[in-house]
Amino acid sequence: VMYTYAWYHWLTFFYVYCFFGWIFESTYVSLKQRHFVNRGFLRLPMLPLYGTGAVMMLWVSLPVRNSLIAVYFSGLIGATVLEYITGWAMERLFKVRYWDYSNQKFNLHGYICLTSSIAWGFLTILMTEVIHPPIAKAVLEIKPHTECFFLITTTILFGYDTFQSTKEALDLARALESITKLRAELEDMQVQIALLRAETVQEIHRIKENVRDSVVESAELRHENINLKKEEFETRIQELSKQLNEKRDVLKTRIGKRTPAILRRNPGAISRRFASALKELRSTIENL
Repeated sequence: VMYTYAWYHWLTFFYVYCFFGWIFESTYVSLKQRHFVNRGFLRLPMLPLYGTGAVMMLWVSLPVRNSLIAVYFSGLIGATVLEYITGWAMERLFKVRYWDYSNQKFNLHGYICLTSSIAWGFLTILMTEVIHPPIAKAVLEIKPHTECFFLITTTILFGYDTFQSTKEALDLARALESITKLRAELEDMQVQIALLRAETVQEIHRIKENVRDSVVESAELRHENINLKKEEFETRIQELSKQLNEKRDVLKTRIGKRTPAILRRNPGAISRRFASALKELRSTIENL
């Protein structure tokens, strides 16, 4: 029966399962966080990974529909490969992991794990044998013009949201890179201040020694030279401190208006490369 689906039916299935996936994820995360979380990469109540996964499960199980064992393993392998590729690609592009299995046993690079893969297999059976048949029946009974209107409207909204959310994620990636670079500059300035302080102390000590050995230079001139060096030191310290504060202000301005939203939708998001920057970004957002 599934071979007879028209392409637009497959697109409808994709959107339906994107929505069901959002319901599942948002409910789970909201219960875990004890407050409502609009879960997912998009702002719409849709999770593309679930929609893609569901359609993929249906497709890979087509040739082996007569064997539940084969359906199980086809779904397990297909969904696991999809999850790994998606996780790897998103981290490379956006510098952030929007899900992570690093704390799970038998995981591969944190993108997939054995427990999740086993669950994908059972979910494939549940999908093909229980969930999909009534959904397919309902979709096939929709009048063509109604389904056409639904697809056009949803596709426009989905496309716009995907564009905006991708821009959000790229803004977040750039913010993390900027924060990391800024932290390195701040640390370098701290080193400069420490070196400047040491040099100033040595210079003052040298002046004292020179004055002590000189019988013609008065005590007043000695103190004047020392105070001059102290003032010079304080001026340079103030300049560096001003630069530090200015760069801290730049940190806040580099946080895009959409950045907090995507982090709220993904409270478990992590970044291996920019872990400190992500932590600082979350703290800054909370303070703002």
